Amino acid sequence: MNNYSPKLLWLNNSGLGCLLNLLLLAILLVSVGLGWVVNGFLILLGVILITPVIGLWILRWWVQRNLVENQCPVCSYEFTGFNGVDTRCPSCGEALEIEEGKFKRVTPPGTIDVDVVDVSVKQFDDPD
Repeated sequence: MNNYSPKLLWLNNSGLGCLLNLLLLAILLVSVGLGWVVNGFLILLGVILITPVIGLWILRWWVQRNLVENQCPVCSYEFTGFNGVDTRCPSCGEALEIEEGKFKRVTPPGTIDVDVVDVSVKQFDDPD
């Protein structure tokens, strides 16, 4: 084995040498007049790092605007859905749509949807 290898090659294996080589390459490119290559690389690196952060911020904003949490009008099961998407209740399976931030049953045209009102009844004794 050759024990007289240069120290620069030994440094290259540690990870610090790779960084040092990239720094030396950048200095060489800037001194030769190819600074635009370094600037382009730095801009590309910046775009790669900033784009996911901006994308996640936009995704959170969109989800907060379009996510609706409400109860099923049939079985009162509370769940979430997205605006503009027809969905089914996970509890009873009723087809639902979102209207004005609330779930509403999807009914075929011509169907009249009524709400049931409970009326208490008084019984009168017949004096016959």
